[in-house]
Amino acid sequence: MIGPFEWIGRQALFAFDPETAHGMSLSALKSGLPICGRVTSSERLRTTVCGLDFPNPLGMAAGYDKNAEVPDALLGLGFGFAEVGTVTPLPQQGNPRPRIFRLTADNAIINRLGFNNEGHERALARLRARSGRKGIVGVNIGANKDSTDRVGDYEAGVRRFAGVASYLTVNISSPNTPDLRNLQARESLSELLARVMAARDTAGAQSVPVFLKIAPDLHEADLDDVAAEVTQKNVEGVIVSNTTIARPPLKSRAFASEAGGLSGAPLFERSTIVLAKMRRLLGPDRAIIGVGGVSSADTALEKIRAGADLVQLYSCMVYAGPSLPSRIVRGMTDFAEREGLSNIRSIRDSRLDHWAARPLD
Repeated sequence: MIGPFEWIGRQALFAFDPETAHGMSLSALKSGLPICGRVTSSERLRTTVCGLDFPNPLGMAAGYDKNAEVPDALLGLGFGFAEVGTVTPLPQQGNPRPRIFRLTADNAIINRLGFNNEGHERALARLRARSGRKGIVGVNIGANKDSTDRVGDYEAGVRRFAGVASYLTVNISSPNTPDLRNLQARESLSELLARVMAARDTAGAQSVPVFLKIAPDLHEADLDDVAAEVTQKNVEGVIVSNTTIARPPLKSRAFASEAGGLSGAPLFERSTIVLAKMRRLLGPDRAIIGVGGVSSADTALEKIRAGADLVQLYSCMVYAGPSLPSRIVRGMTDFAEREGLSNIRSIRDSRLDHWAARPLD
């Protein structure tokens, strides 16, 4: 439950439009605020994925810290890892404002930002400046809207950030860059992954894992194709999922028809079904990060039961406040202790059949 100080803070931020409030929250983190109780991750939550040792399985998803301004401040909130970006080779403004909409009654967000960011050079300089610091920080890479070679943009991102990233995420699933999701089609995906993995290996960064971030709006046959290409190209993992262009029943009618990707609580069910189906297709050894509607320890644990190795959140923190990651980590620790689990990973796949059997359409 959100505390009184966070409730007051939320009311103050909600007096501003969402994009202004987002900028204010970044400024607060840069200044050392908010001050949240530090959480010491239990050994029961430690997990190793793709050769990386995570103090706990909860991460901040891409989209919040687009320009790698506050990854260490995010880790200080209790996250076991943080993912910055999406970063494109050249700076771009993104889509016209307004482009973020709060669906408060649904604990949801619709955005059509369009990869607004300061470009590779600014993010790279900040990440180089934190060299030597502890903490797992991934970099989410994308393509410029007007690029004539989008696959080349991803290759450039791999080469640019392989030396400073704990892992790299290839984001081809944002609905806010025209035709970007077409890269999920099998022939295009095959070329993309082949070139990305070759760029990673040529850069001498074979130890840096690559994740593919997919949309929750894919159909069963699409998932088959994605899994086949990920396996064939030996991509280390998949992130399930990005925002959805679908509109499940929503209470917040004022903005429900706005164009863009829906995230937050309403995404939990669909994204968890896709996650479980992808786990079935990929088998037990390929890494999966579950994203979408994580708002509590219970929802984070359910992602793991459905097949996730790691879990990320973003939108739900808009409503629950900056203490949400520490509350989730404490809740997961309490659960592991109550159940006598030596490690939280032991519940992975325990409800895989339940979620994978549910229809997508």
